[in-house]
Amino acid sequence: MTFETIALIITFVIGGYVAWNIGANDVANAIGTSVGSKALTVKQAILIAAIFEVAGAILVGSHVTDTMRKNIIDTQLFKYEPEQVIYGMLAALIATGLFLHSATFFGLPVSTTHSIVGAIVGFGIISMGLDSISWNKILQIVISWITSPLLGGIVAYLLFHLISRTILDTPTPIYKLKMIAPVLVFLVIFIITLSIIYQGLSNLHLDLPFWLAFLIALGCGLIASIISRILLKRIPKTLSQVSSIQRIKVIENTFKVLLILTSCFIAFAHGSNDVANAIGPMAAIIDIINSHQISKSVSVPFWLLVFGGGFIVVGLLMYGYKVIQTVGQSITEMTPTRAFIAQFSAASVILIGSKLGIPLSTTHVLVGSIIGIGMARGIYAINMRVVRNILSSWLITLPVAALVTIIIYLIIKHVMANIVF
Repeated sequence: MTFETIALIITFVIGGYVAWNIGANDVANAIGTSVGSKALTVKQAILIAAIFEVAGAILVGSHVTDTMRKNIIDTQLFKYEPEQVIYGMLAALIATGLFLHSATFFGLPVSTTHSIVGAIVGFGIISMGLDSISWNKILQIVISWITSPLLGGIVAYLLFHLISRTILDTPTPIYKLKMIAPVLVFLVIFIITLSIIYQGLSNLHLDLPFWLAFLIALGCGLIASIISRILLKRIPKTLSQVSSIQRIKVIENTFKVLLILTSCFIAFAHGSNDVANAIGPMAAIIDIINSHQISKSVSVPFWLLVFGGGFIVVGLLMYGYKVIQTVGQSITEMTPTRAFIAQFSAASVILIGSKLGIPLSTTHVLVGSIIGIGMARGIYAINMRVVRNILSSWLITLPVAALVTIIIYLIIKHVMANIVF
């Protein structure tokens, strides 16, 4: 059996394994609040995530990927030894899969992007030395450990207090809901639409100027807001005279709809972005095997996007329940209102950060948003032991992924030493 055949078989096995773990960890934490708040059952949440993850991966997933994820290493360093990149990408995929699997086993939501970046750093260090690494990129990631959860937490904290003061804690919450909910619907639809159609549909060749994307998003938001106002008018005025428990139930049911919308969006956005963490290295290996040279960027075939999206869904179905429980229940108690605030805050921060070029982790922003909601309710509402475990897992992501990659890279290089490339 030739080196190329062996490398391809291992690539597909390990690539599928990494995508499986992305589903079990990353996707699970994206829908965890929906399940924890009982807005959706586990089956409903998984069905929604499966549909929108695959749709995001196939419709908007990157059809061109950089050879070295996030340009951590200069590809030209390997132009005379392309086989070293194959060893490195395989080692990085294996290390990423093992790290994600371990984190999921303990129910810890971690960043898939940071895992693969850490793995590639390990490959760069062991193959070309410390000088081969773009340490400015690493510094940006380290800074994002602080900025991502902090921004998510601040926005969620403020939004929680705003909704509490304007709706939940008022003498006439149903009346206030009818007034304010359409505004929230407008914001949700506006942000979702703008994030998708502005610089988000390049793979569909529908690149729109900002002003046109803004107007389309504005129109969609206004239409949705008008429809929601009409529907909310059907809520009988007599509800203001019933018990507070019944009024709260009506309010929470309204926020369930908004929560489901944001869950769909986050799943779609995740599928379009993070599927590259699994299939990016795979595409790089396949390209090197076919061309015997290293390209700065390589094409990602449609079937590979389907492959990655499919295994992400399988991972969510088989093993996502642990991280769902941590995010949805273990950090702080969730209701549909709180879950919506967390999801909406995370989506808003991620959208703004991506447009400004600020590196933010979806996982870190969402967890930060959940912690922000807990802080708004009082420190007693947060399970600090769980938070400490999550923060610790974030800090060790890069170094552990790098170390494991170094070990695996040396093993692969030794095993493959006698096979001619």
